[in-house]
Amino acid sequence: MLVSEIMSWSVVALSPDDTVESAARLLAHHGVGALPVCGEDGRVRGMVTDRDIAVRAMAADLPAGTPVRSLMSKPVYTVEAHADVREAALMMAKKQVRRLPVMQNGRLCGMVSLGDVAKSRAYDMEASQALGEISLPARDY
Repeated sequence: MLVSEIMSWSVVALSPDDTVESAARLLAHHGVGALPVCGEDGRVRGMVTDRDIAVRAMAADLPAGTPVRSLMSKPVYTVEAHADVREAALMMAKKQVRRLPVMQNGRLCGMVSLGDVAKSRAYDMEASQALGEISLPARDY
């Protein structure tokens, strides 16, 4: 099974100049926990999570107008749309992340989450392994 078969094709992205406030509003409006930050060329530069906003922005008392480039998580791990779902699950486990931006022809085209992998049912073992690895202290996206 390919990543393109289980991923979300509907993805909202931020630019590095977008503010922490706009990131928080987009996260809430779309009911997601992370948003990719892309340059004008469509390449992913970072990720902003609800946790980044709570821990890095609010706890540090950053102004709401702070650009997301100053708190986004880097580096970003991505997966190709034509990759096997098992490859995505193994990357999530290895890199301890719950979500991966999906790329096609060098540009962002969607997102795949650990939940997407688990829902595919064909990869229950990989999803369980990834969840176990992700539960170790590390990244949140």
